[in-house]
Amino acid sequence: MFVAPDPGRLRLRNSLRAVVGVTLAVTAAELCGLSLTASITGGLAALLALFTVLDATVPAQRVTTALLPAAGFPVLALATTLHGVPLARDAAFLAVVCCGVYARRWGPRGHALGIFAFMMFFVTQFLHALPGELPELYAAVGIALAASGAVRFLLWPIERRNPPAAAPPPLPGRGLARPTTRQAFQATAACAFALAVGQMLSEDRWYWAVGTAWWIFVNTASRGETLVRGFRRVLGTLVGIAAGLLIAVPLHGAPAPTAFLVAVCVFGIFYTAAPSYSWMMFFVTVMAGLLYGLLGVLHPGLLLLRFEETAVGALGAALAVALVLPVTTHAANDAWIQRALHCVRHCTAASARRLAGDPDADPAPHAAELELLLARVRMALAPLVHPLSPLRARKARARQVLQLLDACAHQVRGLVAVAADPDASHDARLAQACARVEDAVEALVARRAVPLEREVVVRIPAPAPAAEQPAQADTALVHLADLERALAELAEPLHTSPNAPLVPA
Repeated sequence: MFVAPDPGRLRLRNSLRAVVGVTLAVTAAELCGLSLTASITGGLAALLALFTVLDATVPAQRVTTALLPAAGFPVLALATTLHGVPLARDAAFLAVVCCGVYARRWGPRGHALGIFAFMMFFVTQFLHALPGELPELYAAVGIALAASGAVRFLLWPIERRNPPAAAPPPLPGRGLARPTTRQAFQATAACAFALAVGQMLSEDRWYWAVGTAWWIFVNTASRGETLVRGFRRVLGTLVGIAAGLLIAVPLHGAPAPTAFLVAVCVFGIFYTAAPSYSWMMFFVTVMAGLLYGLLGVLHPGLLLLRFEETAVGALGAALAVALVLPVTTHAANDAWIQRALHCVRHCTAASARRLAGDPDADPAPHAAELELLLARVRMALAPLVHPLSPLRARKARARQVLQLLDACAHQVRGLVAVAADPDASHDARLAQACARVEDAVEALVARRAVPLEREVVVRIPAPAPAAEQPAQADTALVHLADLERALAELAEPLHTSPNAPLVPA
């Protein structure tokens, strides 16, 4: 969490901006004389707007932020109206779950709108909001979105200089095989289980089980990923509850220290979200305890109930991914690894064209896409490299694949840097080396055997005299040679199948 790479300090700046945005939203709501319930709702809305709106361009982010009320206001009205009708409320909540997950097929915008709609239903249960409070809730959400939007797009527009890279599109499929359709059924089944069992534990706090099941399905694609995410959520919640007993309970809802610690938790949620889901859940749990303290209902038994409800939600998610349209970890691994390898090929080809003198060839977008795909591969392989995984052979092979893919990415970055140099020029050896790299990728993707030459995989032609060929060409050749070597070594963990293959042989 503390030493994870943070290029350009983007995570740090984004976390600080989130604190400013949420603080401004809550302060504006308080200055407008809104109730504590409305102010908390506004703070959550600002946090969600800053956390979930991840479109690839700033104009698209503005549109998505403007559309959040269209998704949230009807759900707020529905949730408050049905608050006293348990059966109808439960059915409506499950319908929101299903629609919210299904909306992910429309990319980052659908993802953000689905999460916002779900959380608006969730927050009404958390705060026990009633229909009479609806005007204040609307006002608080509107003020919060305006405040967070002003911070994001006017006061601290980080994305203008550092536009976010587009998230890799989900794995393809049709009908029930389509990831969003399959996950909609899985998440609805998991939330139904969590709702039923959660209400057996508590008629007032059952929604924590549903919230746990919902969030476990965010950004997961396979059975293994979902199980690991559930474990991390339970672990983070358990540690957060222990911290809550030491921090939130003694405060007794004192406004000033509680507000300061909530701001710390907001920072922690944003700063740890990418490198550690467990730590993010730690900060979420501590923040929830602090908010319960503000509402005057916090006690140790409530925190224990929170853990029980979280465990129920995680169990519901585990059962759903095992029984409802399951997708194995191996299938997801294979698909994401192949996409990463294809991206390596595209980046190499674009670099070769650029080095050959084509000014329109640009490998940089492919390199950025490769970084995102590798992050997705790491997530897919997380179940295999998890410390508690008993499959030692698979764990070793998964780690080998990650190391070799990281080596590929390192060489691709170096190649792109050389290609970006305006002094780099054509060298016939580069075309040959790029062709060999593309052939190596094709062999891996097609599952053909690739001969491994442990001592010398690629023989680099002797560099020409400096007067004839630029130094950049020799540097590019070194990157291509190391890239081909890493691709050749990938054949062993991907294509051989001793006891437990990483992907199907």
